[in-house]
Amino acid sequence: MTKNEDRMPVFLINGFLEAGKTQFVSFTLQQDYFQSDGTTVLILCEEGDTEYDKELLKRTHTRLVCVESADELDEDFFGRLEALYDPDRVLIEWNGMWPQDQLKLPDAWQLFQQITIIDGSTFELYLANMKPLLALLVRESELIIMNRCDEVSDENITRYRRGLKALSPQAQMIFEDAEGEIEQEVLEEDLPYDMKADVVRISPDAYGIWYIDALENEERYSGKVVEFTAMVLKSPQFPKNYFVPGRMAMTCCEADMTFLGFVCKAHEARTLETGKWVRVRAKIAYEFWQDYDGVGPVLYAESVEPAEEIREVVQF
Repeated sequence: MTKNEDRMPVFLINGFLEAGKTQFVSFTLQQDYFQSDGTTVLILCEEGDTEYDKELLKRTHTRLVCVESADELDEDFFGRLEALYDPDRVLIEWNGMWPQDQLKLPDAWQLFQQITIIDGSTFELYLANMKPLLALLVRESELIIMNRCDEVSDENITRYRRGLKALSPQAQMIFEDAEGEIEQEVLEEDLPYDMKADVVRISPDAYGIWYIDALENEERYSGKVVEFTAMVLKSPQFPKNYFVPGRMAMTCCEADMTFLGFVCKAHEARTLETGKWVRVRAKIAYEFWQDYDGVGPVLYAESVEPAEEIREVVQF
């Protein structure tokens, strides 16, 4: 890797204590693709049972800097790091108990990649008791790795995956046991609706499952006709004849609600009002859409009719 002369590349590795962050960073530093001739600064925000090998740090030109409080990570701190080490890049092993919005990087530093490490054997505990903090950890992650899944059932892995995907739709997800990566595939027969039907009817309870599955499985849904009930969202920024039918979802707590929906083209769009409820029948295509930052599901409505409100929010 070569130094970006304009911005300092920062790699953020986060997760709760003993999730395996240190092992992941140590492994990454040894990989050919991550080698650098210049200096790497590794900011350690918490010390677990696993320590970094001094020989590894020396061999990979890595300087370890420990901090005890998020308050230390201010402009002066980052300025001193640059003056002392002139690094090519910076790695931050983040303390999972620190709200991540406390991290304020200098303007000349760029968060190049964020990776979240999760211990599958204890994830249920954090999911039940610390979901808002978990949401802050994963929300901006490009990659989520859940390790130690040896005793985690396939059913729970599927449930964890859907919940994490709702919190961080853009993230790639990897699940691992002692043998390595666990292949994850949700079979059509496991879905709570009939994918072989001419019209795939999505019940209110199945909306969240359909939303996540459609994001990830273009080959499964492309060309399919679906029918579901949703709330109308319109914006002046939308092209003519477009709206978004969707549902409010509780991704971590009642204070953190997210609107989940796909853009839809319909002749009826001009007459629809935001907040109204409709029954949509539409064919799914996959196209580039700016709000998706890439290719995603685009609905082409065959019919849009008034419907009764669904009071329950989507939960994962």
